[in-house]
Amino acid sequence: MRWSQVFIPTLREVPAEAEVPSHQLLLRAGYVRQVAAGLYAHLFLARRSFLKIAQIIREEMNRIGGQEFYLPALNPAELWQESGRWSSVDVMFKLQDRGGHDLCLGFTHEEEMTNIARGELRSYKQLPQIWYQIQEKFRDEPRPKSGLLRLRQFLMKDSYSFDLDEAGLDKSYQKHVEAYKRIFDRCGLKSLYVEAFSGLMGGSVSS
Repeated sequence: MRWSQVFIPTLREVPAEAEVPSHQLLLRAGYVRQVAAGLYAHLFLARRSFLKIAQIIREEMNRIGGQEFYLPALNPAELWQESGRWSSVDVMFKLQDRGGHDLCLGFTHEEEMTNIARGELRSYKQLPQIWYQIQEKFRDEPRPKSGLLRLRQFLMKDSYSFDLDEAGLDKSYQKHVEAYKRIFDRCGLKSLYVEAFSGLMGGSVSS
């Protein structure tokens, strides 16, 4: 395709609703357009950039032994009820099908990944396992803002390790740390490693 034929709808002025510099640049450069609060259409340049970043992520995850999955965004309520998060999470999109079965749009996939692991991993000899995906996620954000930083629908790479013991978990965790350092370096981004609160995701360590 010729460059002159590429659809890049640039803007001269910064839209009034765009307060964050990154949001302003994405709109002015023709990368995204807002559909509704917290919902954005990714245009040609944004999609092309995403595919390149996703390829870097895949290469580095595969390098540490990761295996890519693709799980459904639509989840049965039973898995979330079992984990206790069906009633404790207030940002989950919930719905019913025509048969009256409760479903939700996943904002993460711990429940689904764990369900596969407990049903399919038969022996400790199969451990460790690192499973990841790049998938749509959904959050019923009360105040979507900051462009692509706080959305109701977004693309996310999530990764899950299944290990024999805590020492194995620490090893898998460190592999992820190193993988992300390489991902940021390859994307030309400076990164800073800090401790964080795991929040809704749970767990004892988050960085």
